[in-house]
Amino acid sequence: MRRSLLVVVVAVAAGAFLTSPQAREQDPSPSPVATFSILGFDPETGEVGGAVQSRVFAVGNGVLWGEAEVGMVATQAIVDVSYGPQALQLLKKGVAPAEVVKTIWDADPDPGLGKNPWPKAGRQFAVMDAKGNYAAFTGPKASPWAGHKSGKFCTAQGNILAGETVVANMVDAFEKTTGPLSVRLMAALDGGQAGGGDTRGMQSAAMLIVKKNGGVWLNNDVVLRLHVDDSPEPLKELRRLVEIHAQRFYSRK
Repeated sequence: MRRSLLVVVVAVAAGAFLTSPQAREQDPSPSPVATFSILGFDPETGEVGGAVQSRVFAVGNGVLWGEAEVGMVATQAIVDVSYGPQALQLLKKGVAPAEVVKTIWDADPDPGLGKNPWPKAGRQFAVMDAKGNYAAFTGPKASPWAGHKSGKFCTAQGNILAGETVVANMVDAFEKTTGPLSVRLMAALDGGQAGGGDTRGMQSAAMLIVKKNGGVWLNNDVVLRLHVDDSPEPLKELRRLVEIHAQRFYSRK
């Protein structure tokens, strides 16, 4: 049975723990989900996946969406989490990734977030289908440096980054690394961090990989789903988990 894997991003801003409606109304605008992410496809295995790192708590709780035989989505920056399920539904109907991106952004009513501005012009998202075709979008108001870069069977995107070197390194690392998709996605995150990463630092990371019946046990389309929600070295911990999985499940093949 196919499953949509969703996660909801919680934006933590100053005063977020205040409980009275009056106090919440005075809160400043929530912070964007500043991050760098990559979507990738392995034509040999048919796996499609994504990985992400950010200086926010639990970045995996909203950015990455995937479904076996459908594709993978990353939604970030001035994030609208609904872009994830919307994109998967359009991919299911056979809509090409570039048209998925255009359709979703054009239809975005730009409602704000509560009483705060949350402009659609600051959205950033990428869409990849089950065959590795993809498209990405960076809104003109995404917090700088913001942008995306294309590669062979991969797309890297980010905002509030040290510069374009971050996404360029990610694509380069993905293309040059061999081995399972998880290892290549991990190499891309490490490459992005080596290029300066998120200018605010590191806190959390996540990875999601799907393939029809590709996971452990029966009727499991999730090859790998890893979250490091709060760590001074999230990439180090994510790599440890990725390497355990690769050794256990791919060294036999």
